Amino acid sequence: MLEWIKTYLPNVYAQGFTGDGSWLEAIGQTLYMTFVAFLIGGALGLIAGLFLVLTKRGGVIPNNPFFQALDKIVSVFRAIPFIILLAILSPLTLLLVGTNLGATAALVPLSAATFPFFARQVQVVLSEMDNGVIEAAQASGATFWDIVGIYLSECTPELIRVSTVTLISLVGETAMAGAIGSGGLGTMAIKGFNYFQTDMTWVATILIVLLIFLIQFVGDTLSKVVSHR
Repeated sequence: MLEWIKTYLPNVYAQGFTGDGSWLEAIGQTLYMTFVAFLIGGALGLIAGLFLVLTKRGGVIPNNPFFQALDKIVSVFRAIPFIILLAILSPLTLLLVGTNLGATAALVPLSAATFPFFARQVQVVLSEMDNGVIEAAQASGATFWDIVGIYLSECTPELIRVSTVTLISLVGETAMAGAIGSGGLGTMAIKGFNYFQTDMTWVATILIVLLIFLIQFVGDTLSKVVSHR
């Protein structure tokens, strides 16, 4: 197998499979950017999505000024293309991380892109829940945190589905971030393209596609398991 790779994928082989700049490092960087950015941006998005539902007119804690302000913030960030967000947030990235290069630096724009995307999906999922469940909980004396728990528990399967979609979107954004030196499989693909090393580009692309398929499979499986509890 190694000889086959050396013969037909010479640039892939020359890049190395372990060590600095290797394929293993690139895969690790992509996973790191994807899941850490999701933890940060996803947490912010979950909170924002919850409050968009809770503070809307007719919500549990209606507050129109707060709702309008949060809604506009989410809309503005959601409307900015990721490649432009990379440029806009470069001063903030430099301030927080000390550099605009590397996987850790990419976490700032990746998290900022994830936050509004996930917030909107959470808002839609929670808004579709039967209001009768919340009304019954309120009638029985449920606290604010009890109601938050009900929203999250009742909508768990759908939240897993939108989390899967968000993670898949993030994988694509890490590839875009690779164009400006974030590292990962995106950088490998761009490097192959720039230096006419077609085998590098194809292998990086295939690995990205396989990662997306894996995330989709795990997400669908978890959603089905939770749905049948």
